[in-house]
Amino acid sequence: MKIYISADMEGVGGIVHSDQTDSAHPEYQRGRKLMTAEVNAAVEGALKGGATEVLVNDSHGGMRNLLIEDLNPEAILLSGATKQFSMMAGIDRTFDAVFFTGYHARAGSSFANLDHTWNGPTIVQGICLNGVEVGEYGLNAALAGYFNVPVVLITGDQTACAQAKELLGADLETVFVKEATGRASAKNLHPTKVHALIRDAAARAVQKKRAPFTFKSPITLRLALARSSQAERCLMMPNVKLVSPRVIEFTHEDYAVLFNAFRALIVLADVQV
Repeated sequence: MKIYISADMEGVGGIVHSDQTDSAHPEYQRGRKLMTAEVNAAVEGALKGGATEVLVNDSHGGMRNLLIEDLNPEAILLSGATKQFSMMAGIDRTFDAVFFTGYHARAGSSFANLDHTWNGPTIVQGICLNGVEVGEYGLNAALAGYFNVPVVLITGDQTACAQAKELLGADLETVFVKEATGRASAKNLHPTKVHALIRDAAARAVQKKRAPFTFKSPITLRLALARSSQAERCLMMPNVKLVSPRVIEFTHEDYAVLFNAFRALIVLADVQV
């Protein structure tokens, strides 16, 4: 049994402020240790549940956060950027299930630590796929579904987990590692308790039979940006439609093409005027 783990950072227990996720700040070193420990718990649970191979894709920021020397030796680490499919780099049809660890709520969420949808210079205010609002969990779950692989586990704060369950199904295994009380505050469980919860949930999750998450083709991406100038720059890409001054749409039959088009649009929209 082959398991894929996409590991983000904002949804890790004990992390509540962007300083803890930014390599330029002293607190980052503690943050990456917390991140690595939660990933280890997920790997251990997957192995206990019957997994024979685990690929971990470092999916936060520059994607060089996880400490390989502290990672479970049974896991294979994919790190660095830029990577094909970014947070889902390495996914293909050979995997049996996907875990999302350290994930966060979508942009504009209340009571959610560091809520956003696709961090970077370009500020994304919202994303819809075929009219359904999604966060990174939705964008990435649909790419896993494109390869016929189901998402079976997500860890993060209570809002991220609730949003993922609403989108992906009530039988999705979730672990609330903290209760967000604001964008930069939370009630945090002790890491030892968090790790036990993640191990148990991961062991259960690999035994579940879940349907892959997919959208019916053609698929329309609606992207809401912060500035009209950002949307205007996106019109340089063929087949992009301006819906309103700050909102664009792109439609395609193939979700993998649409996913890569989204990433290209984010690059095009990187303008601050």
